[in-house]
Amino acid sequence: MGTVTEILASIPSPAQGVWHLGPLPVRAYALCIIAGIVVCCWISEKRWVARGGAPGDVLDIAVWAVPFGIVGGRLYHVVTTPEPYFGEGGQPLKAFAIWEGGLGIWGAIALGGVGAWIGCRRRKIPLPAFADAIAPGLLVAQAIGRLGNYFNQELYGKPTDLPWALVIDPAHRLAGYQDVATYHPTFLYELVWNLIAAGIVVWADRRFRLSHGRAFALYVALYCLGRGYIETLRIDTAEHFFGLRLNVFTSIVVGVLAVAYLVWQRGRPREVITRGATKATPRDRPAAHPSGAASTAASTPAADRAEAADALAADQRKRTDPDAPGDT
Repeated sequence: MGTVTEILASIPSPAQGVWHLGPLPVRAYALCIIAGIVVCCWISEKRWVARGGAPGDVLDIAVWAVPFGIVGGRLYHVVTTPEPYFGEGGQPLKAFAIWEGGLGIWGAIALGGVGAWIGCRRRKIPLPAFADAIAPGLLVAQAIGRLGNYFNQELYGKPTDLPWALVIDPAHRLAGYQDVATYHPTFLYELVWNLIAAGIVVWADRRFRLSHGRAFALYVALYCLGRGYIETLRIDTAEHFFGLRLNVFTSIVVGVLAVAYLVWQRGRPREVITRGATKATPRDRPAAHPSGAASTAASTPAADRAEAADALAADQRKRTDPDAPGDT
């Protein structure tokens, strides 16, 4: 009876993580990564346009940021976990098998940030403001991506008999744990924490009008807080630095830097983004009253854009600060 109760009170692992469409393998891990990217772009697009950005900016920059981020994530994983690829009995070519799992978030953020910088520079968009807009979407994407670890039955935590313990099939158990069936579902812990952190970032951004990269810094700080603790539960192979798992050490260092940035940038006024207005055309706005036809005809595209930008800036100020005086 005890065994039956234990099984019923645990999370089962998926029966499979790969499906085949003829000769083509469809991997759950890859689907989760793709779904995370799509959802991140959708959330980020809404937030960026609400900040005054132009529709389409997010996708244009994602063309640079996503490939850079994937390469950076894989490089970080291979460098910090080299044994499966370059250790005894390792398979070096597996280092390129991204679809099998293994993307380090720190490398993804670092190199993805370089890609985003290139995209922003090409479109003359301030990177800190753009980073603030995409921060919650990144957390949601990371949460979705953790489902890929669930399907791969990887990166689980220490053995446990908690009601929400994760059952790991014998084929996926680490050496020395072959007789242990249930483990901490660290994928689920991080998934839940990332969603909570995304909600906190959205709330703080609205409440305190975070600017100049502070929403992004808050995202980094919150992620480091959760990841640092969750990492201590894991039992997979990892490099150590000063007696700590490398990702724990990295979480501490990066988290402290993020908090320092939050304090350093405190009090700076929120940027006013007017790309959405400057890209608008006269057809996007209501037609002028006939009595104003002469002045409308005399207007220029530059004047139209400037007028729209001023109107958008005033609207942004009014929405973010209800006590601000309106136009008179």
